[in-house]
Amino acid sequence: MTGTTPGRAPQLVQERRAAGGALYLRQWWTLTVRGLLTVLRNGEFVFAFIAPAFVAVCFYIPLRKVMDSSPNMDYATFLTPIILLMSISFAATSAAMRSAFDVKEGINARFRVLPMPGAVPFLSRQATNTVLLVVSLVCSGIACLLIGWRPSGGVLGTIGLFGVALLIGALLSLLSDGVGLVAGSPEATSQMLGLPTMILGMVSTGFVPEAQFPEWIRGFARNQPISQFVSVMRAADSPLPLTWSTVQASVWWSVGLAIAAGALLVKGSRKVAG
Repeated sequence: MTGTTPGRAPQLVQERRAAGGALYLRQWWTLTVRGLLTVLRNGEFVFAFIAPAFVAVCFYIPLRKVMDSSPNMDYATFLTPIILLMSISFAATSAAMRSAFDVKEGINARFRVLPMPGAVPFLSRQATNTVLLVVSLVCSGIACLLIGWRPSGGVLGTIGLFGVALLIGALLSLLSDGVGLVAGSPEATSQMLGLPTMILGMVSTGFVPEAQFPEWIRGFARNQPISQFVSVMRAADSPLPLTWSTVQASVWWSVGLAIAAGALLVKGSRKVAG
């Protein structure tokens, strides 16, 4: 019969923890690579450039002359925030579809029988979502440059512009991941996310100024979340400093998105575990 000396016990515990941590890291990496390969096979990286280019062409070309005729209007600069937001909404929708597909195909159920913490699949999905989000932002930035946008806020302003977009994209990806887990159906997920995104995007100050809307809908167009995010991004991409009055509404909308994402992820995790 063999025993362990008291002095060796703490060392063995540390070695087992290190081995377990290395195993979990390998599992996370394997699942992340799997997710990225799925994104690559589905052509989502290609569509990450097509989507913002499509938005830029569909709105910039027909409206440029009309909008640029207005005083102090550079329509390429005006349009840039909404192009970035539409691009990250595509990334978020893709995140929800992948999450729902894993539920539908029983992949998450298979993970439960493996010696794997429940956080590993979640973290791997978020890593995949982050890569697609960054690629989408880079591609949308290129599309904006091609239509004539030039940074007006200097280095810090440009960092602020893309930083706000990245933060919103991360929140939307978390929310979408939760929606996919709860819905469990790619078809239902597409309907739950596609219609609200389209309505909010079109009825926002991202494409046209508030004054261009009928008076009865201006309040909604001005105060809804996409318009508020656009306002912050435009302020960041300008020589003027950001003020609390400009970012306040966006901060509260972001807090609301974070709370909703947390609630959906908890509910979805319980559904998968059940």
